[in-house]
Amino acid sequence: MSNRRVKSLALDDEFDDYDDYDDNYDNGGDSEMSPEDKEQMRLGAIKVREALGPTFQVADSEIQETLWHYYYDVEKSVVYLKNKQKPAATPSKKQTNDSKKPSPDDIVSRAQNAKATPAVKPKAKETPKPKTTSVARGVQALSIQDTPKVKSKNIDVVSEYKKIKRKNAANFVVIGHVDAGKSTLMGRLLFDLKAVDQRTMDKYRKEAERIGKGSFAFAWVLDQGTEERARGVTIDIASNKFETDKTSFTILDAPGHRDFVPNMIAGASQADFAVLVIDASTGNFESGLKGQTKEHALLVRSIGVQRIIVAVNKMDVADWSEARFEEIRQQMSGFLTSAGFQPKNISFVPCSGLEGGNILTRASDARSSWYAGPTLVEELDMSEPSTHALDKPLRMTISDVFRGGVQNPLSISGRLEAGNIQVGEQVIIMPSGEKAQIRSLEVDDEPQDWAIAGQNVVLNLTDVDLIHLKTGDVLCSPLTPIKNLNEFKAKMLAFDHLTPMNIDVHKGRLHVPGRIAQLVAVLDKSSGAVLKKKPKIVQPGTVVRVVVQLDQAVPLEAPARVVLRANGETVAAGLIE
Repeated sequence: MSNRRVKSLALDDEFDDYDDYDDNYDNGGDSEMSPEDKEQMRLGAIKVREALGPTFQVADSEIQETLWHYYYDVEKSVVYLKNKQKPAATPSKKQTNDSKKPSPDDIVSRAQNAKATPAVKPKAKETPKPKTTSVARGVQALSIQDTPKVKSKNIDVVSEYKKIKRKNAANFVVIGHVDAGKSTLMGRLLFDLKAVDQRTMDKYRKEAERIGKGSFAFAWVLDQGTEERARGVTIDIASNKFETDKTSFTILDAPGHRDFVPNMIAGASQADFAVLVIDASTGNFESGLKGQTKEHALLVRSIGVQRIIVAVNKMDVADWSEARFEEIRQQMSGFLTSAGFQPKNISFVPCSGLEGGNILTRASDARSSWYAGPTLVEELDMSEPSTHALDKPLRMTISDVFRGGVQNPLSISGRLEAGNIQVGEQVIIMPSGEKAQIRSLEVDDEPQDWAIAGQNVVLNLTDVDLIHLKTGDVLCSPLTPIKNLNEFKAKMLAFDHLTPMNIDVHKGRLHVPGRIAQLVAVLDKSSGAVLKKKPKIVQPGTVVRVVVQLDQAVPLEAPARVVLRANGETVAAGLIE
């Protein structure tokens, strides 16, 4: 199993912290380092020490400080330390009088030139500079390109992909109202499929019982964050992987709470199909319908998801009542059909996340004997393989920006939406227009030479500054870049009353403020014919063509699916024309 949740480094409010790193480090900043940073620092220091050799004299603190400034890049740290302490040549008297202390730029340029002479250090005493600024100044001035450029192998990726026989791969998003038991259900599924071992499960159970939340143990398989565990709700998208005999799956566990709907939209935008979890217990199904159950179902359909599996959860609490299951199925079938799902793409499974009934194996409770349909895992395996735009221009929306490890100081992750990519290739990041090179890449946590549309990837980059990368940016080919738009026309389904109004536009991880500048026309749902031009207000359930203006230019193109939200509510969703 792979469970990865990384904190984005591209958030605007985190850039303000970079100026404080020097002082923070020397004043005990190490105590505030995350466990991951501490482990990367420990491994990096060992590798730097080995590269420098036993005769090279340098303090551990200086190695650590240099690693921190170079984002744990061992090669750059070694070059900096070696050239910073390279022995000086004995100067003549004239040289002593005329020479100046070499700048860091001089040090590096000479180190990169095989014929360069060693840097000459002056004998004249200078006022000592504070330790906290020495490495910082060196880092700001250095432009080290000691890592050799990675050359592209010019692989015909589409041909190579077609030669390989592999399992079907699918992403599915888990949606539903808060407290429907989504994380518990998926945690149980992963445990039953042995994607989580018994020892880890026992640890989670013990930790959960210690704070009086024993029933949350399975949920903790997905909810790794401290705040999530304390509050008992999923906040951000958690991704996990598991395999059946037929398919390799990625779970995208989306938050159910209304405060985190934008995160749910981000997860759904990467999904091939959805699992809608419903709480079968008395009163909770009904309150869920008034809450996020309907909104989530409408959103995933509007984003382009066509297949939905409804997991009627907590059937053990409902005494495995067949009548209760049928009541829920009838109500939800009618709603999902009206939301745009075809009946053949809707299926229902009664299950219990806590007990494990009808997830991997049949429910053992005698009261459940009336159900003879497939288990949840069998329903998942019935998913048809999705087709992806393999021959289209490269497009990938960045989901996370992070430090990938000691050898990969700057990495991004996401799902390739179109096209293909390979090691050594140059890409362009929009909206900044900055270029970067693919130093290495991983597909489902395994190093590969290439990746193709539909795959979840980690790309380790070089030749680009962190400041030009943020979640929601789009990676594309320099030959066919996506355009930045500050206005677009779209065909939308209204979820609420629409007027010319301020809104937020969401597409995956991308969201930007803007406004509905014009209601162009009300359209017929089936034919798309214009029914009324320039309406002043649009009723819920109406299809309308609108002009949207954005506060800033962002990478968007037709036929992208976008969601419009206002005042914490989803008001419309549809297609850019």
